[in-house]
Amino acid sequence: MAENDENKLQEMSLWEHLDALRSVLFKAAIVLLVFAIAFFIFMPSIFDGVILAPCHGDFVLYRLFEKITAGISFVPDFSSQGFEVKLINIQLASQFFIHMSTSFWLALVFAFPIIIYLLWTFVSPALYPNEKKGVRKAFLMGNFMFFLGVAVGYFVVFPITLRFLADYHVSELIPNQISLDSYMDTFLMLIFILGIVFELPLLSWLLGKLGVIHREFFRKYRKHAIVVLLILAAIITPTGDPFTLTIVFLPLYLLYELSALLVKPTLPEKE
Repeated sequence: MAENDENKLQEMSLWEHLDALRSVLFKAAIVLLVFAIAFFIFMPSIFDGVILAPCHGDFVLYRLFEKITAGISFVPDFSSQGFEVKLINIQLASQFFIHMSTSFWLALVFAFPIIIYLLWTFVSPALYPNEKKGVRKAFLMGNFMFFLGVAVGYFVVFPITLRFLADYHVSELIPNQISLDSYMDTFLMLIFILGIVFELPLLSWLLGKLGVIHREFFRKYRKHAIVVLLILAAIITPTGDPFTLTIVFLPLYLLYELSALLVKPTLPEKE
């Protein structure tokens, strides 16, 4: 059956290929639209229960930090009591456009695996069995790591950043009034950036397969990577204590080590 599909694909003309691609893209657009409509309908509940959850002191990370820091003498006590961020809207159409745009971005994230699968059905007949196996691994690994990065961004990085910036004052005479636009820009940016950063092992694996990098590369530049990752962690969470810095640094460093494990020890010798 697979062989018949490959022969059929090879016999297709250019216009037939374009027509098949158009059909796949149309299905992908329908899937994206269905997800966007669903998120649009349930967005008020999603906003209250998920997106705005880090604005309250009872958020899961804050309660966890409060329990951990209570038993560590050299780390400042982390209190979750009384913390609350109240957002304001300063532009007339902001709430409507944020409702629309957030529905689209969430739909794109959660529909992405289905969209990639639809594209896979178009491309796979032209691939050899060993190539299909490699693409399947990349597909599963890429999706898992992306959603893991999104989870780390939502449960760890964004709450820490919000907690620091919401309580920071250059002067006590200037109160913080955080706009809805500013909150959503930071929320989406940090979460999606973490999702993309968590694709580093997949990128390393692909480059290793192509013979571009090898494990010695990661060993050689490990010290440099640690410095860069520490700086990156400090930028993401500009807090003064080592505890929150470590919380952000560790996942980034583990990604580096995982990337090293996924590539070959040395480059193959050229004949």
